[in-house]
Amino acid sequence: MLSTKRKLTLLPLLFSALVNAQSIRIQGAAGELIAGPGTSAQRDAWLDTVKQWRQDQLNKLQFNDALYKDPALNWTRQTYMYAQMMAHDRYLYDPVARQYTVDRFLDDVTARYGGLDAVLVWPTYPNIGIDNRNQFDMFADMPGGKAGLKKMIKDFHKRGVKVFFPIMIWDHGTRAISESMAMALVKEAKELGADGLNGDTMNGVTIDFADAMKQLHHPLALQPEISIKDLKMLEYNTMSWGYFWRVWDGAQNGYILGISLYKWLQPKHQVHITSRWAINKTEDLQYAFFNGIGYNAWENIWGIWNQVPERYAMAIRKIRSIYRQFPEAWSSMDWEPFYPVATAGVFASRFPDAGGTVITLVNRDSVDKSSVEINVPLSKNDQYFDAWNGTVLKGEISGNQVTLRVPVEGNGFGAIRIQHQPLKSMGKFLGTMKSLSATPLNQLAATRPFMPQKIREIPRTQPAQEAPEGMVLIPGADSYLFKSNGVMIEGNPLPDGVGVQYPWEQHPSRDHQHELSIPAFYMDKYPVTNQQFYTFLQQSHYRPADTTNFLKDWQNGKYLPGEENLPVTWVSIEDARAYATWAGKRLPHEWEWQYAAQGNDGRIYPWGSQKVPANMPPPDTSRAMRRPTNVNAYPGGRSPFGVEDLCGNIWQWTDEYLDEHTRSAVLKGGSYFHPQTSHWYFPHAEEVNKHGKYLLLSPGMDRARTLGFRCVKDKI
Repeated sequence: MLSTKRKLTLLPLLFSALVNAQSIRIQGAAGELIAGPGTSAQRDAWLDTVKQWRQDQLNKLQFNDALYKDPALNWTRQTYMYAQMMAHDRYLYDPVARQYTVDRFLDDVTARYGGLDAVLVWPTYPNIGIDNRNQFDMFADMPGGKAGLKKMIKDFHKRGVKVFFPIMIWDHGTRAISESMAMALVKEAKELGADGLNGDTMNGVTIDFADAMKQLHHPLALQPEISIKDLKMLEYNTMSWGYFWRVWDGAQNGYILGISLYKWLQPKHQVHITSRWAINKTEDLQYAFFNGIGYNAWENIWGIWNQVPERYAMAIRKIRSIYRQFPEAWSSMDWEPFYPVATAGVFASRFPDAGGTVITLVNRDSVDKSSVEINVPLSKNDQYFDAWNGTVLKGEISGNQVTLRVPVEGNGFGAIRIQHQPLKSMGKFLGTMKSLSATPLNQLAATRPFMPQKIREIPRTQPAQEAPEGMVLIPGADSYLFKSNGVMIEGNPLPDGVGVQYPWEQHPSRDHQHELSIPAFYMDKYPVTNQQFYTFLQQSHYRPADTTNFLKDWQNGKYLPGEENLPVTWVSIEDARAYATWAGKRLPHEWEWQYAAQGNDGRIYPWGSQKVPANMPPPDTSRAMRRPTNVNAYPGGRSPFGVEDLCGNIWQWTDEYLDEHTRSAVLKGGSYFHPQTSHWYFPHAEEVNKHGKYLLLSPGMDRARTLGFRCVKDKI
């Protein structure tokens, strides 16, 4: 899942004297590459060596390819373009209409880069751990519950798109389950009709998942995130990801191509290259096309939008078109990487199928190559096509060889099709490719479009002259230095996308600093309690349209005896706004909440600059998770203005931010629940100058046991 979480895991490379004894190493954590030949003259001997290595490995492993022959999993090898997507993406789910909008999502990606063959729908990280709901609970809490998920999956299937869900293998700090994670997840996938499981942080999805598949008679595509630690695991991991596909050549002082170890060992194994923070996709797409493997067009990264720029979107569209036109070529055992090319800087791979051969080309040079020369064996009835540009080629015959010449732009791609027999669809395909080639890739935009965020407006309340009951005066400040830092785990590679964009900022950011004038206002001394929220329900007859998890800890419409002074939780931001409106109040802006908590002296806790455990509830590290604490239990934690229960009990709703794809809320105050076993759970932020960014999907999904609110009211 996360680049920062991966440890350097090196699989054995194929070291050979054919590489001129150069020192070749893996760049990054993938450990998945076999180094290519040192020179073109060494290519044939190199190819013989890697073929022999493959056969030796298959014999040594006693490799069982039964799953690769299973008709139920034939689709995996033709799953070329794939995308990890957040369940929270507004193109997938419309929170106003309260329905999944699969067609809208797929229509968008089809318009931009040609479509997808599979999606990984991600409902868990980074929100998991805000309370003790585990990955299964979060699946169940998605809009419409399991029935809604089943329909969403069917909608994807209607469009020919397979659906994966993640394996949170590290999720052992939330609610415990009664059976193994493998059995539970395979059961879940079978019940929902899902097609595959992605092993987050896994160095190969483990054998217990394959055993569960067999026991439940439900074949799934298992797809680990990181390098497969044991090649024997490739028998049942029919798919995988590829990170950082770069081999460093010390002699040339640059990156050279390598071949996918997994694809070479088992050509039916499908790899999806991904480098989610990259804006320039050339490197990844070239490695994918050279190896005849897939690509993960990951754009919504934990709520951060990293759109594929136009140049690479067109490259994806063209690559996928070629893949789909010749679907049997890419899984051939007769694949030949580093096929001889007479033009320097251009590398080729040969992929044969029953009807002919595809030769893929990548230009590693930034200079356009107007006439890349390839020699192929002469065959009497062969026809030749420039598959990348959609034109017919006329070869130059010399003896028993044919010389073919095609243009390949700088840092670009090319493809030749040698057709043994006429193909009815070839004319339509060539027309499509010619149309797509009208504008060279290098003339298309390579910059990532900026996606601005907007804060959701919070209307002012009817102002009050004096503090209403239960509220305290927060005096105004002509100059308040507001400094707030997000505790999100990831996102630094995209400085204009990781956090939220305050109204005075030019782009989203993790860290914020701004001098503000704060008008005086009133704030609730305590978070809204169960008793106060019960009164609201009795008087307003409020009932949310989405009741999933609403007041989950109550019974028969009321809090349990003795819990009247607990902060109300299991309320969505919509529920909180409804209460505030009824009470003639509103939710606070983050800077108002923080000013009320710290005053104007920059302290990081309401009582000062040092943490005092006695001023807040003790953390709960159990998987069962207790209830919150009474709001008035820790008066030593009051702020300079007399506001209490500001940190270490519950998270508190403040502002909502929206962009075209994602909604999120800024949470303040931290909580008492500290799940153990992994640092990938929702982070803590007990200091008042920190905040959490909480992705919003639907009220039922957003509600949590650790999440409540307090209100403010404007002053005359």
